[in-house]
Amino acid sequence: MATDIIPKPSKWFSNKSLRLSLHRCRSKSSSTLSSPSSPMSPCTVPQNNYSKENELKEVFRHFDSDGDEKISALELRSYFGSIGEYMSYEEAQAVIEDLDSDGDKLLDFKDFLRLMKREANEEDADLKKAFEMFEMEKGSGCITPKGLQRMLHRLGDAKSYDECVAMIHVFDTDGNGVLDFQEFQQMMS
Repeated sequence: MATDIIPKPSKWFSNKSLRLSLHRCRSKSSSTLSSPSSPMSPCTVPQNNYSKENELKEVFRHFDSDGDEKISALELRSYFGSIGEYMSYEEAQAVIEDLDSDGDKLLDFKDFLRLMKREANEEDADLKKAFEMFEMEKGSGCITPKGLQRMLHRLGDAKSYDECVAMIHVFDTDGNGVLDFQEFQQMMS
């Protein structure tokens, strides 16, 4: 008999459809928290920890269908089913076992928050690798118009130097003509 391999929680929570649905949840819930900045505006709306935690509480509520402030395996399956992803009961249990800190076979908000922070750290590491690909001088900590032009050309999207200057200008919040990692993060969000 073949042994079923149960995917790690990150398989479920880093799923593209989950990210899209979480973004929709945030979009609906964040209208009172903050408005997204225009991609054409160099101004950004600062996100403090309080509003981020409120956004995550709203996302948590989408999983917690019975409102008991815990996510069960059944609720986890139900949520993923609602976004078109099949998750077996065994997979849902495995996800909960991996994340459950108090042994009650349920995820509370603290467990959920810890998972989201872990996922964010993994995303930051991936973003850092992408940022480094655009650096003209490795380790410089900035993306120049020339570095952007070179990488876009490699990706098959040739742009003029002036177009790259304009692209950087949109997210260059400190006005120094290059993108640092924080500005790159804002651009990618």
